[in-house]
Amino acid sequence: SYDTVFSTNNFLRKPLVEKLRRERINSSIEQLKTLLGPEFLKQQPDSKMEKADILEMTVCFLRRLQKQQKHPAVDMGAADIGYSRCVQEVMHFLSKDELETQSKKQLLKHCSKVQTTSDENLQEADFSSTNTTVQTSFDKDNHPNTSALWRPW
Repeated sequence: SYDTVFSTNNFLRKPLVEKLRRERINSSIEQLKTLLGPEFLKQQPDSKMEKADILEMTVCFLRRLQKQQKHPAVDMGAADIGYSRCVQEVMHFLSKDELETQSKKQLLKHCSKVQTTSDENLQEADFSSTNTTVQTSFDKDNHPNTSALWRPW
């Protein structure tokens, strides 16, 4: 009867479906292993990892990545230092010029203000903590007169 044929088909199809499911899982785990290879090497350089290890390490990696995205200030230290250095060089360059123009005065004043903000941000930053947030040193809300800057273009 129909029920017997239907249950026989299901019985025969079930191992095939299960095999395909396992292949998909294994393929995805291998892709994770490939994508996060350097991360895995840091954790367990010489050992053969089980699927559970790969999944656990992937979860840990994604959690760390998520924390970094929520608290980007940790990674902003080098950018703030570079930005601060750049502003110092601009101020030094402008100070060398003997010519006193309104544009030069405005630019020096702006750089001085930006430098102060950037230095304050660097002092507030705690590079060992992921819970620290640092305000970016050049925020348009804090510097509404940016349109008054002289630009050579």
